[in-house]
Order: sequence, then structure tokens, then C-alpha cells
Amino acid sequence: MQFSTQGQERMPTRILIADDNPRMLRVLSLTLNERPDWVICGAASNGLEAVSKAAELVPDVVILDLTMPDLNGIQAGSTIHTAAPKIRLLLFTQHNVDGALESEARKAGFSGAVTKGMRSSLIDAIEALLRGESFFLKSSPITPISDSEQNQTVPMITIDETAEKA
Repeated sequence: MQFSTQGQERMPTRILIADDNPRMLRVLSLTLNERPDWVICGAASNGLEAVSKAAELVPDVVILDLTMPDLNGIQAGSTIHTAAPKIRLLLFTQHNVDGALESEARKAGFSGAVTKGMRSSLIDAIEALLRGESFFLKSSPITPISDSEQNQTVPMITIDETAEKA
């Protein structure tokens, strides 16, 4: 699989999000759409789809959930990084980001990892990656979503169709 990044302008920042939980994709969409200089160019619900969409869309940043079907986030990130090392990878996980997970993520080509319970740090992490820095936020696992939170209506994910592959 070949990725091409030549001759593309990088305004605005194009982000691909991958998570097998549709609600989390919507939460990511809401969070990222607060930044007018960022667009979500695609979304994937499993690791294989993330790899395929990364090859097709060539985003600036890919946000990957760790626990996804087909390929987990580390495996998908490794495949993306091998084919296109300039794409910045961020692991967004419900698991504790400890030294072992950080080491595994770095080996796969990730520049950062944030626990889903630390969504406020997601923006900081992406900004750090865009500056060429690493951002591994050590933290505890998230608290499960309450029944009342699960029943709240969250708008559907918005993908900027004009941000499709260049």
C-alpha cells in the first residue's frame, strides 16, 4: 500500500478518527470541530478501515482507539506509520497510559497517547503533534459512562466532504 503526501497543501489540518464506538466518534467530532483550523476528513470503525482511509485520504493526524476489531490501534498505527511516516499518530484509549503502553505505541510510530477520560488534553496532544513534539499523558483508566450520559443525544459526526483526498 502506497501513501502519497507530495504536492499537498496542509491548510487546514486534516484529521482521521478511528474508534469502534459510534458515540465516541461523535464525541471526538464535537471536540475537534471546535477548532476552525481542523477538519475531520474521515472516520473509521475498525483498524483495517483506518489503514485504508489513511491511504486514501492522507490526513495530517490519525487518532486511533487502542481496542478495535480487525486490527487494534497499535497494529493499524504501525501499518500507517510504515507506509507514511509523516502522518502523526495519536492513541486515544480507555486504558491506562503507562510506561509499557507508551513504549509499545512509540515502537509502532505513535507520537502521543491520551486516555479517553482526559478528553480536555486531546486538543493539547494534537497541537503538540503538529509542532513535531511527543505527548504521552500518563493517567488512570476512565470511569464508565453512566446510564444517563449514555442516553443523552449527541449530534452525528460531521465529516468535511471538501477535505477528502487531495
